[in-house]
Amino acid sequence: PEEAGAAVAAESSTGTWTTVWTDGLTSLDRYKGRCYHIEPVPGEEDQYIAYVAYPLDLFEEGSVTNMFTSIVGNVFGFKALRALRLEDLRIPTAYIKTFQGPPHGIQVER
Repeated sequence: PEEAGAAVAAESSTGTWTTVWTDGLTSLDRYKGRCYHIEPVPGEEDQYIAYVAYPLDLFEEGSVTNMFTSIVGNVFGFKALRALRLEDLRIPTAYIKTFQGPPHGIQVER
């Protein structure tokens, strides 16, 4: 489970299966997702909950599309796992504050 959690964190942040020429230009440690906790699913065999954290610098400010593409884009087609499900997503206040909100007030939108 630890290896799978680390693989998911890497695949959805800085991981790649090919050599990329830009790898030598910057330290990727700053941008790596980290699997910081794993626990078994109660009553289920070979099923685990993995907690993964990502640095805010990984995401474009104010972009829900960028955030979700980064977190769930490639990882759900990840062949190293039999199954994967996103259970919860916690967005830090610092990142939420980068969103501008709708261009019009609620009265215009209705």
